[in-house]
Amino acid sequence: MSKREFQTEVSQLLQLIIHSLYSHPEIFLRELISNSSDALDKLRHLTLVDDAYRNLPFDPRIDLDLDEEKQTLTIADTGIGMNEEELVSNLGTIARSGTKNFLAQLSGDAKKDSNLIGQFGVGFYSAFMVADKIEVVSRKAGEELAWRWTSDGQTGFDIEPAERLTAGTTILLHFNEEGKQYANSWRLREIVKKYSNHIAFPIFLTYDKSEWNADEKKSIKTRTTEQVNAASALWRRPKSELTDADYKELYNSITGDSQYPLFWFHTRAEGSLEYTTLFYIPSKAPLDLYQTDYRVGVKLYVKRVFIMDDAKEFLPQYLRFVRGIIDSEDLPLNVSREILQQNRVLTSIRTASVKKILSELKGIAEKQPDEYLKFITEYNRPLKEGLYSDFANRETLLTLIRFKSTSVEGLTSLADAKSRMKEGQKSIYYIAGGAESLLRTSPLLEIYKKKGIEVLILDDDFDEIVFAGVDKYDDVDLKAVNKASTSEDFKDDAESGKEDKTEALQPLLEKIKATLGDRVKDVRVSARLADSPSCIVSDEAEPSMQMQQMLRAMGQKDFPEPLPTLEINPDHEIVKKLINHSDDVVAQDAAWLLFDQALLMEGVPLPDPAVFVQRLNRVLALSI
Repeated sequence: MSKREFQTEVSQLLQLIIHSLYSHPEIFLRELISNSSDALDKLRHLTLVDDAYRNLPFDPRIDLDLDEEKQTLTIADTGIGMNEEELVSNLGTIARSGTKNFLAQLSGDAKKDSNLIGQFGVGFYSAFMVADKIEVVSRKAGEELAWRWTSDGQTGFDIEPAERLTAGTTILLHFNEEGKQYANSWRLREIVKKYSNHIAFPIFLTYDKSEWNADEKKSIKTRTTEQVNAASALWRRPKSELTDADYKELYNSITGDSQYPLFWFHTRAEGSLEYTTLFYIPSKAPLDLYQTDYRVGVKLYVKRVFIMDDAKEFLPQYLRFVRGIIDSEDLPLNVSREILQQNRVLTSIRTASVKKILSELKGIAEKQPDEYLKFITEYNRPLKEGLYSDFANRETLLTLIRFKSTSVEGLTSLADAKSRMKEGQKSIYYIAGGAESLLRTSPLLEIYKKKGIEVLILDDDFDEIVFAGVDKYDDVDLKAVNKASTSEDFKDDAESGKEDKTEALQPLLEKIKATLGDRVKDVRVSARLADSPSCIVSDEAEPSMQMQQMLRAMGQKDFPEPLPTLEINPDHEIVKKLINHSDDVVAQDAAWLLFDQALLMEGVPLPDPAVFVQRLNRVLALSI
């Protein structure tokens, strides 16, 4: 017998599960059955495509064996099984880096946290909520040796040779005080129907069935075995035969999510390609949504045979929150991840599926706006990613995305923003590049507020990159207010007296430009400012100052640094006083302060705060 210690993360996880997540302990059975189903899926696939496994016996089933007297439950399967190395790797360590995030994602709400167990792939350990000792005997398909793994869920585990007649895994739970409530056949049957009814393999429950014997006038127990799940591929049945409860039950079964989905879209395609898809939208965004090693939520079947659930080719990355099933009649059973990348059948299914999902969401947005708001609250950000990566569906995505606004509370659509355009308004305007509070107080919005023109607030950190490539919605231009060209939209309003003002300000503009030197591209009179003395803008194709800062933070330091243009408000009191100011030192300090405050309003840190403070103190001393 070999004594091993748990990996540190496993020990932490076990302590957390055993002591903190008792509010939802019944999930242990869901997780163990799900693991057995995965093992059966893997072996069935190998017997169909791999010559080394083709002649192995395969009788797929999952058996639950309850011993009420001993207070034990056995979960056995005839799946792929594990050898010694795999038992240590799968039950003693956490291999997937994302799984470690389980420990960091906990909310303190035990019911919510228990739901994370299935989502993060650490379901086996949930059995320690109900058992103070677990024995696992496993034999890998194609191998002769079996191994026993034993642990009390505390310091570590023992591993030793064992015997098992066939390939597969047997898990023996010795119930603790919490687990004794599950030493009940009725309770086990109810849990299986709740979470695992549509597992594709039969689940049998063996237990002592009590029946009244009229002759002997007493209850007699008989050892009985019954199938306790439907074991059908629900997604292959016609929609007319299925209820909402059926769909929700399957969702809970395939995802490990204890909450119900927001929506589901069930499609059967026939013709040149035959396939079935069933896609779900979770009610809450998966916790690994923004991690590079996010778990794929769509499983691939071929003719009802499970093939894989870890290929990121099924749907584009921006739809990574979608859960569900693709079942194809046309893909080969031995399709590999490498083949999928170039496979025309999957490409066609993927293209049609994306259009279907987006089309269904568009219909919900139009007919069920309150329900759609729940969706967009969770998934607005990934949809924006689609604008950058999915040009073919850009127009649909633009109708689905929602925006904060200077004109309405909550979120609004581009269609609604277009409907609110003022007479003579030439474009739909937006401001991007910082926190919402910073954007709403930007001097760049002053002319729009004065004229009652709506501006959309784009405060996600990548909005400027995404929307830089989107120049129109429907037939209307989309324009960023921090671009120099936007002032042309107000050119007619500013023409009156502008020439005289520019001429009068020309010496000051030249003096400010000479003072700022190579920090600016130009200094000019502004048509967009109402209350502030200055602002900075960028040329159309150039990143804003905020974007330049973000690119540098991401390590992109080699790009040529475009210079901003400083715009001056000719009607502001500071600017008027500077026109005839004779003290060059004061004028230079004022020029730098106009530039620095414009940077601060853009959320750009000053390169030398100490120099800024010195200038500010000199000007303050003169004004007091």
